Amino acid sequence: MAVATITEKSFETAPTPPAPSVRSAASARSAASTASTKSAPSAPSVVKRKPLPAGRPREWYESHNRRLKAMRLAIALLDSGVYQPGSAPNRRIRSTAARIGIHPPSNTTCRMVRELIG
Repeated sequence: MAVATITEKSFETAPTPPAPSVRSAASARSAASTASTKSAPSAPSVVKRKPLPAGRPREWYESHNRRLKAMRLAIALLDSGVYQPGSAPNRRIRSTAARIGIHPPSNTTCRMVRELIG
């Protein structure tokens, strides 16, 4: 593996770019829209889902989906300011589930949410 050496030349400042010339309004808008799209990288808003593997026992799928639901609820509770498991009773977890649009969790899922928070 090659080791890079740092020299004084690598810290020199880059030359300043020339002053921009006078452009038409259309070219200025085009340049502005191009600059705004290049400056901010676009983050994916939705994670692409893969299908679950086939051939597992039904209990595996149930526990997998329960863990995913508990994780979604724990994230929503943390975002709303609930940081302690003691401040997350079943009623609050279920109201959070209704707020984010998922089915009410079971007592087991509520227990898992509290474990994830704690």
